[in-house]
Amino acid sequence: MSFGTAVKTVFSKYATFSGRARRSEFWFWALFVFLVGAVLAIFVSATNGLTIDAETMTPTFGATYFVAALIQLALVLPNLAVTVRRLHDTNRSGFWWFIGLVPLVGPIVLLVFVILEGTRGPNRFGPDPRVTDAAAPVAQV
Repeated sequence: MSFGTAVKTVFSKYATFSGRARRSEFWFWALFVFLVGAVLAIFVSATNGLTIDAETMTPTFGATYFVAALIQLALVLPNLAVTVRRLHDTNRSGFWWFIGLVPLVGPIVLLVFVILEGTRGPNRFGPDPRVTDAAAPVAQV
């Protein structure tokens, strides 16, 4: 799965928590979210969207800060959905996402789960996405 295809797939399944997600879909999405966050941080910084008074240490939020925050907020639900689908691919319930909230150990366990190869063939969450993608007809150029 390519970068663009992965991003389109995640957006098309914006709040779909059922089914399975391949590793490439998950990691390309993670790269997309990282790049969006980096661009937004540069944008907010360049436009003085967030300034801090040196004397009182109070922050002042500009309009660009709120625009960036809304964009990041819009990415939370698809990020959660693709993570749950990735856990489904490893034959784990989506509730394993909550292990990431356990300090120190939880994020490491969740990272290992999303790194692991998915179960081959169908599992209780649906058909193998690798087989489904491979069986799809190839477009003629």
